[in-house]
Amino acid sequence: MLDLPRYLLGVVELALLAGFAGLGASAIRSRLLPSSAGAPAHLATAVLALALLIWVAEILGSFGLFEPLLYVAGVAAVGLGLWLRLGGGWGGGCRGRGFSPLSRGQAAGGDGGGCPSRLLGFSPLRRNLSPCGHGEKQDAAAPEGHPHPPSRSAGPELNDRVSVLTVVALAVAAVAVIKFGVDVRSKLGIGMTGFDSTWYHGPFAAGFFQSGDTWGLHFIAPQFLAWFYPANAEIFHAVGMLAFGRDLFSPLLNLGWFIGCLAACWCIGRPYRVAPWSLALGAIALSLPVLSDQAGEARNDIVGIFFLLAAVSVALNAWAVRRGDQAGLPTGALIVIGLAAGLAAGTKLNFLLPAAVFVVGLALVAPTGGRWRALAVAGLAAIAGGGYWYLRNLVHTGNPLPWFDSLGPISLPAPDQALGGREGHSVLGYLTDGAVWSDWLLPGLHGGLTYFWPLLTALALAGLFLCLGRGSSPVLRLVAAAGLAAAIAWLIAPTSASGPEGMPRGFESGLRYLAPALVLGLALLPATPLLADRLRRLSSARLHSPSNSDGKRSLVVGALVVVGVAVIVIGYPVQRHYLKNRYANPTFATPGLNAAFAWADPLSGARIATTSTRQYPLYGTDLSNHVQYIGEEQPHGGFVAPTNCRQWRHLLNAGHYDYVVTSRDRIEPGKPPYPDSTRWTEGLGVEVVFRKPPTAIFKLKGPLDPSSCRG
Repeated sequence: MLDLPRYLLGVVELALLAGFAGLGASAIRSRLLPSSAGAPAHLATAVLALALLIWVAEILGSFGLFEPLLYVAGVAAVGLGLWLRLGGGWGGGCRGRGFSPLSRGQAAGGDGGGCPSRLLGFSPLRRNLSPCGHGEKQDAAAPEGHPHPPSRSAGPELNDRVSVLTVVALAVAAVAVIKFGVDVRSKLGIGMTGFDSTWYHGPFAAGFFQSGDTWGLHFIAPQFLAWFYPANAEIFHAVGMLAFGRDLFSPLLNLGWFIGCLAACWCIGRPYRVAPWSLALGAIALSLPVLSDQAGEARNDIVGIFFLLAAVSVALNAWAVRRGDQAGLPTGALIVIGLAAGLAAGTKLNFLLPAAVFVVGLALVAPTGGRWRALAVAGLAAIAGGGYWYLRNLVHTGNPLPWFDSLGPISLPAPDQALGGREGHSVLGYLTDGAVWSDWLLPGLHGGLTYFWPLLTALALAGLFLCLGRGSSPVLRLVAAAGLAAAIAWLIAPTSASGPEGMPRGFESGLRYLAPALVLGLALLPATPLLADRLRRLSSARLHSPSNSDGKRSLVVGALVVVGVAVIVIGYPVQRHYLKNRYANPTFATPGLNAAFAWADPLSGARIATTSTRQYPLYGTDLSNHVQYIGEEQPHGGFVAPTNCRQWRHLLNAGHYDYVVTSRDRIEPGKPPYPDSTRWTEGLGVEVVFRKPPTAIFKLKGPLDPSSCRG
């Protein structure tokens, strides 16, 4: 548990990071997207701020310097420097651009170039012409009879009338947030228990926190070559660990990403004045059972979905507000869109394909003479967002994607080892297998997508395919193609139907790889040329028309301040409860592993060797235990478990460990109750802490003698 001063210090550190990153991001956004306003502008600013936080962490982490003081100083220097350079400085940004009614930022529909008063919302309201642009190019002077006339605001900004549908949509979104929050609350009483959270998400973040190193490979259980996975999401967990010295921020992070996804869904429908519809449908998709395991966990699917939705939102809104004589998207928009797509690819492998489609598509949307330039701009931005991890893999192995050892006839460097874990199979391989459909796929669809899965998938596919049809703008076709690419990535992924031949036990869990396409398809459905006009007419009922817009903005800012203070005050007793009960009485693994996790939680500064795939609870409450799966490094970044007693004992001696936790991941009928490593560890100089199948814990009193091995 943290005392009050230490807790407040962590809060201040996070506030400084968010403030300085937001300051720099707002200055960049006002330059790159000067015509953006309202919710889409804030969303783009958030993407840029998150990118700044990741970049500073990666730069410092490449030299083992990802430490609290250096990180805060680095973010402050970058954020403040960008604001002073791009936002006009302490005085110029407000005098020259913020308060003049004829300022450039205001005329363009922007926010005044990053002035702090505008960041807080105290600014004169601006007319925001947002042509909807399904088909041919439009400008602000489009006639009222146009199928998609420009609107003062594409969504209910505070100067607009609030529709009945908006209230309903916000209620649906609120229910979705509450449902997600209830699941988060359960994890605040026990800790993160999901398999992937305890296998690699948590250990990666804790490894960054302990070592300050993001460049080295963090070897965990030798399954799926997981140490090569991109780790944008884990950076943010490590940031919370740096702030508090604990992981109390981690169970809450995905709630923030969830709310960000809802905001992005709103912004997707905004240029077509169907934002409430997009929000409501997106909230339904995000609340499907297949994504319920994101709540309170370190899983990163929701993070990748956010960045993909953000890329789509920026693309659609930038297209809507471009000048009437402008062909294609402006350079600033290309940068932000490419960056968001790259951030998704730097979060999870299944976003690589939609990100690539986005980058190539942006070039195709550009005018004929500017396609190579658009490809270069968007491509470099995407590399900046996610290329760090693939560059790391390239340097360590000679291959940015070490899962592939050949490209057609060309051999590529890669670890010479089996992937391990579940046997890999794709959904594509089972599409015509009736027995697998009846025994596994249909039950999995019911469980992961509810019994309404035929309707939900049909509507999502309709949203994507209708956006490809006649009457759609080039950018609308592009974002639909990215959504279909996400669906294809799920269809062909070797883990989408993992398990023994004919028994795809991983299918239901693998539906989370399909979730990005479902969320995007449902959010896009109201914006399709077939439905947009009809849905706008259904939204005509109004509740009221606010008369004092500036006052309303002030109320919103005041409410946010009150909520922020309340969260900080409530957070103190919550963190005490969480840290007291975290892994105190676990029940989510085998009996032996549960006992090992409870044993390790109060330890501090211990060196623990293990054979358990689930490792994260062994790090202890203060995350100071050094935990390492015992294995031997191989060429090209390979890592394999020892196969005999002598090798095992040599590796234990080399690591100077205090304890050894030997375990199987599960109790399997017909197999010995303990792994071979248990027998290899027993002997002189070893104290048995406890045994409970399939786990044993030993305290090492000194080096083990490899020559005394008996097989």
